[in-house]
Amino acid sequence: MTTFGVAEIPDLSGTTAIVTGANSGIGLATAHALAAAGARVVFAVRDTDKGAAAAADTPGRTEVRELDLASLDSVRAFAASWTGPIDLLINNAGVSMRELSRTADGFEATFGINHLGHFALTTLLLEHITGRIVTLASGAERLAHLDFDDLNWRARPYRQSRAYNDSKLANLLFTAELQRRLTATGSGVLANAAHPGLVETNIYRHPGPRRPVDRLWALAFRLLAQGADDGALPVLYAAVGDIPGNSFTGPSHFAHLRGAPQLIDRSAAAQDPDLARRLWATSEQLTGIHSTV
Repeated sequence: MTTFGVAEIPDLSGTTAIVTGANSGIGLATAHALAAAGARVVFAVRDTDKGAAAAADTPGRTEVRELDLASLDSVRAFAASWTGPIDLLINNAGVSMRELSRTADGFEATFGINHLGHFALTTLLLEHITGRIVTLASGAERLAHLDFDDLNWRARPYRQSRAYNDSKLANLLFTAELQRRLTATGSGVLANAAHPGLVETNIYRHPGPRRPVDRLWALAFRLLAQGADDGALPVLYAAVGDIPGNSFTGPSHFAHLRGAPQLIDRSAAAQDPDLARRLWATSEQLTGIHSTV
């Protein structure tokens, strides 16, 4: 078992890291740790005012750029404006929509933001990336089952938990197929995924009346949740740890809900290469963005 902590982050002076959704929660904790280690950290956020406020409280070199993962036009604009190498791309931003909602391009929002937005961003930035790509997944992927006939919930009754679980399985399949493609081209870039554990962040906070399931979550948080700084450790381990590509990192205790980061297992579906290739092809078709690897 690893004893990885922020003290094990190497000197990152001279490197550049992009963290999506860096204005709060795990993203902010990740950005803070990377900047403290010397990296220039770009806060890629939808709300630049909130991003600027968060960056102002972060040590080291920071920059704020607008990125709305719910809009492919925004993703394209962000990528088109980028110059220079990227040592770390942290695909952190995520949502869990209580009600069915859609992105600017008509995708179901949870799948559209958590997977398709990051798929598009990574694909468009890939020519600049020299180090690692870390995508936040979740142990909830074990409860997923991708319905390729209705990925955007046009026919099915919407279920928040199922939509979220499916998006997290997609994150792992994307990581696996990306690493396969990178390896095939001889690239030294590594693609990893991280499960932060149970962390009380904004993703679990929703307006409106509390449902029975919300009370269950509140109890779970009270008993098992860890803070954002601890939740960021598996992400940081995936970013700088001595681990191979296509690693999946997560907490070591209580069914991977909390504890020091380590390599963890994933479901059989998340290891299915045919499923990964199918999702990649479907993602290219849906976004209209095709990979060069």
